[in-house]
Amino acid sequence: MKLINKKFTSKDVKLLRKEDVFKGFFKMVRFTVSHKLFAGGWSQPITRELLERGDCVGVLLYDPVNKLIGLVEQFRIGALDQEDGPWLYEVVAGMVEPGQTLESVAHREVEEEAGIKNSKLMPICDYWVSPGGTSERMYLYCALTDLTGCSGNFGLEHEAEDILLHVLPQSDVFEWFGQGQFNNAATTISLMWLRANCDHIAESVH
Repeated sequence: MKLINKKFTSKDVKLLRKEDVFKGFFKMVRFTVSHKLFAGGWSQPITRELLERGDCVGVLLYDPVNKLIGLVEQFRIGALDQEDGPWLYEVVAGMVEPGQTLESVAHREVEEEAGIKNSKLMPICDYWVSPGGTSERMYLYCALTDLTGCSGNFGLEHEAEDILLHVLPQSDVFEWFGQGQFNNAATTISLMWLRANCDHIAESVH
């Protein structure tokens, strides 16, 4: 079943002004726009700040033969107020630079953050991370690979990365997932997809 066609397109937005607000580790831009209204006519000028992030790739590591899942643990500044500390269990992830393909970034990040050079990518989905305030769009993949003996410390020192790869039994991860132990969107979406598709994936590799 196809979604209902949208009434408006990008042509129904007028860009009135764009200015840089801040540029550091991240870039913040202020837009002033006007857009068509569902009831007819145009909106008054609207000013919004946007965190410009661009495209990002997330990769869930999965070993369908040995029924193992790989998750990385690392420090996240946004989780400073988390009661048990700002270290999160996540999928492998990285930003897409101009001229790079999603697949090449996925393979690069899997090697940098997990030390794995050979994997088969399966697309999961893509989504806007938080479109009310950032341009970041996440593309999720599942990387099929042999995870036996792959745990360890990884990451690029010049990017201040300190990453610990955990290789865990699939049954344990699904149990923790059911208990709400994973609290970031990319990991939650990826595990939800894997739980629904793991039997089919296992059949396809045998």
